[in-house]
Amino acid sequence: AIAALIWFHALAVTYSPTYLRENTDGVRRDWPRFPLPASKDTLLASAELGQELATLLDPETQVTGVTQGTIRSDLKIISPVTAAPGRNFDPATDLNVTAGWGHPGKGGVKMPGKGKLVEREYVAAERKSIEEGVSLLGLSGSQAIAKLGEKPFDVYLNDNVYWSNVPANVWNFTIGGYQLLKKWLSYRELKILARPITADEARDFTHTARRLTAICLLEPKLDENYLTAKSAAYKWLVSGETAPPL
Repeated sequence: AIAALIWFHALAVTYSPTYLRENTDGVRRDWPRFPLPASKDTLLASAELGQELATLLDPETQVTGVTQGTIRSDLKIISPVTAAPGRNFDPATDLNVTAGWGHPGKGGVKMPGKGKLVEREYVAAERKSIEEGVSLLGLSGSQAIAKLGEKPFDVYLNDNVYWSNVPANVWNFTIGGYQLLKKWLSYRELKILARPITADEARDFTHTARRLTAICLLEPKLDENYLTAKSAAYKWLVSGETAPPL
């Protein structure tokens, strides 16, 4: 448990946008360094934040307020499955992914496609829900929109059905160099999957979008945590120095 504190602290620090800007070269070289707090309390607080982040990143772990229980108001309006105007949604027939998100390539390689993505403005009800939810995080509505992106997308499965209100920065969120939501869709195109997605799989997309939204909204706290660790980092001894008495 004590050893894990370092790894959770590292996760919290390396997800800080400020850290990534300041350490771009180290990250690109796959040799990033991060400050170790000199204070036990600072390390514990950072590790706790890292544990929260790890839970959001783990699709096998349900997160109260994000994927289960009473969903936060800033998240419940993110990515619901929605019928196109004038259409009625039937889960039995309307979950074929045919919007062109992927297609088979040579040798069984799955190739991504352009798909159907519609950019729009946030509607008043969506902005209100975001403002109400993020106030509990200590953020203003404008701060939240800045983190999520000024405009959301409607992400279409097919002509009849789409996931509504996927913020731009959530749609563009990458892990391991891959655009996460788009990558997920590319493997579920009907030509590749050979069946409709299930209702549970449609909810998985919604839950993933909400997890990524929660991570984006955690960024101010991650930045603050990094700067705190950086400002009072443990001083490593160099050759010839003597450790101070305990």
